[in-house]
Amino acid sequence: MKYLLCISFFCVFILSSCEDENITTPKPRGYPKISFPEKGYQEFDKSYCQFKFEYPKYAQVNQDTLFFNEKPEDECWFDLEVKQFNAKLHCTYYPVGKVKSFDQLRADAFQMAQKHNVKAAYIEEQAINKEDGTTGFLFSIEGEVATPLQFYLTDEKKHFLRGALYFRSRVEPDSLAPIFNFLKQDVSHLIETFKWE
Repeated sequence: MKYLLCISFFCVFILSSCEDENITTPKPRGYPKISFPEKGYQEFDKSYCQFKFEYPKYAQVNQDTLFFNEKPEDECWFDLEVKQFNAKLHCTYYPVGKVKSFDQLRADAFQMAQKHNVKAAYIEEQAINKEDGTTGFLFSIEGEVATPLQFYLTDEKKHFLRGALYFRSRVEPDSLAPIFNFLKQDVSHLIETFKWE
């Protein structure tokens, strides 16, 4: 009986000493607040390019005059920069047949998208077929990749335009997802309103 009383006392003592009044709980994960500008578009109509489209009012057009310290292959190389999101859509134009054939330019566009297979979780390829005969592909690339969105547009005879969306920050797909989805709508609008001259 004495033995049971000692064990009971010992158990009560151990259990009472385990109680802690300062229970801590982890704080919920916080994300920075993102303020999106109101959607609005303006016309891209530059004399150095042979096409028109609508781009966001919150984007700035910067013509590329140097590419790796050399003159670009065509004067119609430009960036649509959205400084608020530290992002830019880099666009390069190639006259078909001047340096490369249509098949080579198309193969290059697919190869640039497929280079992300090392880090990409998934690549969605969406064909573009517009009523005016413009064709192309839109590549949505999921994962920790440098360019999560790429596209090309062409008439398959004279003109070929390629675009790639870049973020000047560390690639964090979860954090960038809201911004990426916001800018993807703008790229879709660009494609919808695109016309060769």
